[in-house]
Amino acid sequence: MTALPQSTERKLGLVIDLDTCVGCHACVVSCKGWNTENYGAPLSDTDAYGADPEGTFLNRIHSYEVVPADAAPMVVHFPKSCLHCEDAPCVTVCPTGASFKRVEDGIVLVNEQDCIGCGLCAWACPYGAREMDALAGVMKKCTLCVDRIYNENLPEEDRVPSCVRTCPAGARHFGDLGDESSAVSQLVAERGGFDLMPEQGTRPVNKYLPPRNRDALAAKGAPAMAADPSTDGLDGFLGWIDRTLSRF
Repeated sequence: MTALPQSTERKLGLVIDLDTCVGCHACVVSCKGWNTENYGAPLSDTDAYGADPEGTFLNRIHSYEVVPADAAPMVVHFPKSCLHCEDAPCVTVCPTGASFKRVEDGIVLVNEQDCIGCGLCAWACPYGAREMDALAGVMKKCTLCVDRIYNENLPEEDRVPSCVRTCPAGARHFGDLGDESSAVSQLVAERGGFDLMPEQGTRPVNKYLPPRNRDALAAKGAPAMAADPSTDGLDGFLGWIDRTLSRF
């Protein structure tokens, strides 16, 4: 079994804004491309255009319809990949030491040469963030693009994970979450960032920013008809626009 470091020098990770993510899957495509062409063995695809396609992805987007108690229904797009947990159970169950957490930056990686494909780490991960590559026979996971972030041959603006560099909505942020003065730590503090499934006790480094309530028509008397031109009860951003325009 593999031991976890008692502490790490940095806690590199992602902050994902659920209010901004539009579910375009650009991060999924860029992640697939970069990790197929560069780091480690290529991410496999079988029967990609057939009736039963199967492939390995390190980042996936799940979409949910959410109905808050005091706000309008909304669709939330939820990106999910390895969260690089401080207390990573996927590391401690690995029988060969292939899974490990780096002391210098806290990134959880898999040494593919030592991986025997037993799948124990996938069973231990409560987030379903590991995938067995059917063709390579080894476990795959998000590396935070470790081959990009330290690559001095790349322009400085490109030394971030591929998903972060690609996101057209600016919903993904990268940095040191162990540094309270870093931009990502301040963003988490300002927006009330949260851990995914904190009850698991894994202490994930990656954080999520909650979605804001959407604009809605406040209920006043009988429900308004769809064609009703009245703006009574309009709140939020739409209400601000209506009040502003009414002054002209």
